[in-house]
Amino acid sequence: MHPAAIETRELSARLGDAPILHRITLALPRARWTSIVGPNGAGKSTLLKALAGLLPHSGEIALLGRPLAAWPSRERAQRLSWLGQNEASADDLTVWDVAMLGRLPHQAWLSPPSAADHTAVERALRATQAWDWRARTLGQLSGGERQRVLLARALAVEAQVLLMDEPLANLDPPHQADWLDLVQALVREGRTVVSVLHEVGMALHADELVVMAQGRVTHQGPCADAATHRALEAVFDHRIEVHALNGQWIALPNVARRSALFQPGVATAPPSI
Repeated sequence: MHPAAIETRELSARLGDAPILHRITLALPRARWTSIVGPNGAGKSTLLKALAGLLPHSGEIALLGRPLAAWPSRERAQRLSWLGQNEASADDLTVWDVAMLGRLPHQAWLSPPSAADHTAVERALRATQAWDWRARTLGQLSGGERQRVLLARALAVEAQVLLMDEPLANLDPPHQADWLDLVQALVREGRTVVSVLHEVGMALHADELVVMAQGRVTHQGPCADAATHRALEAVFDHRIEVHALNGQWIALPNVARRSALFQPGVATAPPSI
């Protein structure tokens, strides 16, 4: 049993007047990759933001065995790195400068970047294949290129725990495969990765899945377990099936289920996406 990198107890959160998370208790293991999956509106991104300390909440959250609120902000920022959805950054900043923002938790106030900062940023930009355009501004980049720079910023922190919300947004399939290789390398180094993914097939490469629906966790378990596969199929209304192919798990459309939904002359509600 791996010790927990992040633990929650009775975690609840609201957005405005709407309750989103309902008394979630979790233990996310260290030095593992956990992927959070579920249908739209399940509360996945809200959960990740709460784990990052970005949302008001009730209940308890612990990071590396210590209450999240007890961490001094600089120390927490050194140990917990965040990559959010649709993150904005000034278009006139260079790729190098954006990635260097990840080093701010390690720098004294108004101090210039150190040799260690330069090394960390170069390593992160090379890992995301953004090194060759480090002098370009963010405004000159495509959506996929921007996403790789923001990933580099998160990597440059060199945190023990990385939280990533839809990190594959705008990435083409080859760069999605590169991201997968990168995450697996981080885990081999002893880092912890927690991701929210819509790409179920990619999520099945993780060590563990957390399956969510309607602001609650319906299942947590290893990706290779049959019980995890059943929970994943169920949360998507059995419109997908998990299969083994060439030694890995993949999610495919449940053709029989879809055929039954769209039989001629049978009135059915449109499927939820």
